[in-house]
Amino acid sequence: KDDTFTGEFNIVVCPCLSPWSYEHVQRWQADLKDPNRSFREGAWLPESEALRDFISGSFGDDTKWVCHLDLHETTDTDETEYMPARAAYNGEESYTPDEIPDGFYLVADSSRLESDFQKAVLASVENVTHIAPADDEGNLIGEPIVMNGLISVPSKSLGLCMSLTDARYVTTTEVYPDSSRVTSEVCNRAQVASVMGALGYISRQGVCSKAKV
Repeated sequence: KDDTFTGEFNIVVCPCLSPWSYEHVQRWQADLKDPNRSFREGAWLPESEALRDFISGSFGDDTKWVCHLDLHETTDTDETEYMPARAAYNGEESYTPDEIPDGFYLVADSSRLESDFQKAVLASVENVTHIAPADDEGNLIGEPIVMNGLISVPSKSLGLCMSLTDARYVTTTEVYPDSSRVTSEVCNRAQVASVMGALGYISRQGVCSKAKV
């Protein structure tokens, strides 16, 4: 977006972790596995191994990461194709479709919840697009909300990408490009806003100089 934070942060960008999934608008990869459930022992996939080895080989295991943002989107194919197919693959007789949250939301790591940080990210994004409301039970994707637009899950046990580093400030973003209220451009701007909101918050804390993000 601009060079606001280039003198303060070392920013590492790893675009498109799963190219096959991106090209086919699917959550799983070519071997019918979900890369974002593979960041743990016994579950590594070529996609997650590639990122793990790049991070370790390029920066070393002792690198002190300050922030880890995992930028995601969820499309209608998650419920119309992926989840039913996964249920069939697991031998389930049927699958009851769930509702994809209409709007932007964040997923925090329950072991590293920084609610003020996530609140700052959401506030930045809200200048661009709407935040996903909770359902009638106060949940997003079956998880109780911590605050509007935020849920928290145990990332390490689930094998989520955001568990790969030990950064203090970590979160996964979610945009819903199939919403009637947004365009692809708006979704892209929302992701940019999430990054700017995250870096702005960390900068205001005076955490460090030339932090790795």
